[in-house]
Amino acid sequence: MKLTEKLKEVQNNKIALLAANFYNLETCQAIARAAAETGAPVILQLTPASIEYMGLKTAFGIARTISAEENIQSWVHLDHCSDIMLIQRCLDEGFDSVMIDESDKDIDENIALTRKVVKMSEPYLVNVEAELGDVPKPGRDINRNQFTEPAEAKRFVEETGVTSLAVAVGSKHGFYSGKPELDILRIAEIKKITHALLVLHGASGIPDEQLQEAVGAGISKINVATETKNLFMRSLKELLLKSDDIDLRNVFPQASEAVVAMIKHKMEILSSTHKSSVSL
Repeated sequence: MKLTEKLKEVQNNKIALLAANFYNLETCQAIARAAAETGAPVILQLTPASIEYMGLKTAFGIARTISAEENIQSWVHLDHCSDIMLIQRCLDEGFDSVMIDESDKDIDENIALTRKVVKMSEPYLVNVEAELGDVPKPGRDINRNQFTEPAEAKRFVEETGVTSLAVAVGSKHGFYSGKPELDILRIAEIKKITHALLVLHGASGIPDEQLQEAVGAGISKINVATETKNLFMRSLKELLLKSDDIDLRNVFPQASEAVVAMIKHKMEILSSTHKSSVSL
């Protein structure tokens, strides 16, 4: 099943797909194992930095091979990319989904660049994701004045032909300094006037009930990255302090256990039907 078809299916069922970034063999194995143990489908995401670290063919091969070994339903997605050449390489490699992120540009330039990627992706029949508004990068604060405007989202989707849209509604990348507050009404408003499949970035650290409300309001794909890196590295540091074992084949799998538990929890809260808490 194509990813766009699956996203439409979960949207109709008022549930969401978890999209989890992986950074090496162990984090990919942890995500895939969580999917196998819950029976949930999953999107395995790679950023340009992770591709540079592992190599495109190696990273893609890890995702495909581990998915087959765990017998899970998965898709491979290129996350947050502004490099047209890398997007083309990922399309040629067989990625199921690509994201063109020009959200730091003004809306007209964002539309023009996104439309170009949509056009070049058409022969591959893949999901194309873009971002509108400002979902802050690590170290930056959330600014409500830069949230996605529903009317602009409608225009953006219609003029680009993009299938998925990441929206700025109160989330951010990296760690939160306080409790995040998602604009659930804004999600519902955007969902009402556009046919795009809506995506929430920066889900690490967002309370479960807010994630569920976001799904009920129209979010179909939820991204998690920071929690995976944080849990793996914290667990690894703790293990190294307690043991003199120099065999990484013994230590790394143990460090993955916390990631498995976290991913399973996310999958479980996203896979049950959620009703919207707002009415339009």
